[in-house]
Amino acid sequence: MPYFSYKDGILHTENVPLNEVAKQFGTPVYVYSKAALTENYTAYASACQQFGQGDDPALICFSVKSNSNLAILRHLSQLGAGFDIVSGGELQRVIRAGGDPSKVIFSGVGKTSNEIRLALKHNILCFNVESLPELHRINDVAKEMGKQAPISFRVNPDVDAMTHPYISTGLKENKFGVDYLAALDCYRVAAGLQNIRVVGIDCHIGSQLLDDAPLLAALDKMIELVDRLAHEGIRLHHLDIGGGLGITYNDEQPVKIAHYLQRLFTRVNHWRLHEHQGRPIKMMFEPGRSIVGNAGLLLTEIQYLKDGPVKNFAIVDAAMNDLMRPAMYEAWHRVLPVKERNAPAKTWDIVGPVCESGDWLARERQLAIQQGDLLAVMSAGAYGMTMSSNYNSRTRAAEVMVDGDKFHLIRQREKVQDLYALESFLP
Repeated sequence: MPYFSYKDGILHTENVPLNEVAKQFGTPVYVYSKAALTENYTAYASACQQFGQGDDPALICFSVKSNSNLAILRHLSQLGAGFDIVSGGELQRVIRAGGDPSKVIFSGVGKTSNEIRLALKHNILCFNVESLPELHRINDVAKEMGKQAPISFRVNPDVDAMTHPYISTGLKENKFGVDYLAALDCYRVAAGLQNIRVVGIDCHIGSQLLDDAPLLAALDKMIELVDRLAHEGIRLHHLDIGGGLGITYNDEQPVKIAHYLQRLFTRVNHWRLHEHQGRPIKMMFEPGRSIVGNAGLLLTEIQYLKDGPVKNFAIVDAAMNDLMRPAMYEAWHRVLPVKERNAPAKTWDIVGPVCESGDWLARERQLAIQQGDLLAVMSAGAYGMTMSSNYNSRTRAAEVMVDGDKFHLIRQREKVQDLYALESFLP
């Protein structure tokens, strides 16, 4: 992570010392690097242009659920990104950020009629349909509005992503998508509906994939299905292979974006030329974590150091409500002291003030620290702020974007009054 480094013994994001961020905005606070965000998105865009065929070979739809801050969405939109959403609220965030609805794909298993209506009103690019009942609901809403709804089916290819079971989505037992063996019949049904326009096919097998082999195996199954659909006269505009590439939290070595896309487009280009009769088909991707995960950290202050008979605890002002991943997935995040100390290290568990034994951010870390020191919980840009809550009536953190030697508040810290502003007493 070249955008996070020590200078004169102080941890910096780009050229900004993190103690200055804490001094101005308090803690806990999420801090993002604009340069890292840009580089990660550009890695996708450049590889698509380099290895794809045609003037417009691919659309990169950033997964809004990974980080939905308006400043981040606007920056990615200005870079050319589309967006993958899973709720009407996320669509409204994209629109508020200046994103183009015609570059939005709508995923998720439980779309409501109101969400479908909102998406059709704004003429989104595509609904990723996950069941036949959903297909019929979309058709009914489109009929009410006098529209045709563009759809693809999210097909479950039964490919093992070899990742944590909570973030594996491509197996038969997962709730997502339609079964691969039933997909052809689903497309036949869709092709016969008056207010449905079939435009693509989609799959997403999981998250934090370190190897691209499962993704390429899923691609092969999708290509086979596209050919079978073409044989029946159902021709598609795009093939969406989802997202899921992993990042480095500890010592993982995920496949490089360019290497993965080179292998993917080698297969796609050969297929288009020899089996697909050269017909254009646009590739679509839904990355989230691999764009924003290592572009952000959570900054927190040590409140107390508590020595115990079995464990030593560094009690910080961030908690499981700020960063849910460790409690939820037992996820590992690197923890770095903002100020380097020339002192013996001890083994610490980094825990928060929430009244749950599961409220921990890191376990058994060797750190030389003192009460009042700042700690940076690294690789927290994805699924950090978006999964945060107000448990224990705790206000959610502020967010800051660093741009070179400048830093900007992109989300104010909540006030306690905000937490009960929508509540009322009984008459």
